[in-house]
Amino acid sequence: MDLLTFLDQNLSRTFFLLWEHVWLVALSLVIAMCIGVPLGVLITKKKELAQKVLGGANIIMTVPSIALFGLMLPVLALVGHGLGKVPAVIALVLYSLLPIIRNTYIAIKNVDPALVDAGKGMGMTKWQLLREVEIPLAVPVILAGLKTAAVMNIGIAAIAAYVGAGGLGVFIQQGIARSHEAMILTGALGVSLLAVFVDLGMSSLERLLTPKGLKI
Repeated sequence: MDLLTFLDQNLSRTFFLLWEHVWLVALSLVIAMCIGVPLGVLITKKKELAQKVLGGANIIMTVPSIALFGLMLPVLALVGHGLGKVPAVIALVLYSLLPIIRNTYIAIKNVDPALVDAGKGMGMTKWQLLREVEIPLAVPVILAGLKTAAVMNIGIAAIAAYVGAGGLGVFIQQGIARSHEAMILTGALGVSLLAVFVDLGMSSLERLLTPKGLKI
């Protein structure tokens, strides 16, 4: 069975698995953003905390995804969620944190000190400086971190099929088990095309939200 025939016969299932995949990545990215961006801002003021937070996030990134699922399984099984979407979302959030925290931290730290001093001279409070000066200038770099996390998690989410989380990885998992080349190719191409689409979309958003003065 060739790829086009398989797609024709499994179109509705393909779209359902694609929707599951997008849902897993989007939900985990939103949660990671709500944790990572404030944390990245916080550690710009505390050097020792920054080293610990970034070091911890780096350690998580070194753990293979399938091993992380295995480590979480007995813990989450205690609350009835050893398999399924819950461990998948938790793992994707953990993997998203490093690029988001790191980019937020670097972006805020690299804001021109002269602009910060000018804001202080105008009587701005620390919160006003953050909101009116530092965050707007840091947005492009923060978005680059979100883009990195999103594209990376699209690939990792495919492995989440092995813990029953669904998504396009189901085609890859079942295709390998059945030696079904068209099924494997459908899953792999779907993941790759989704990653390309998200990368292009977030790159466009990054350019759109970049302040005019920072555009080359």
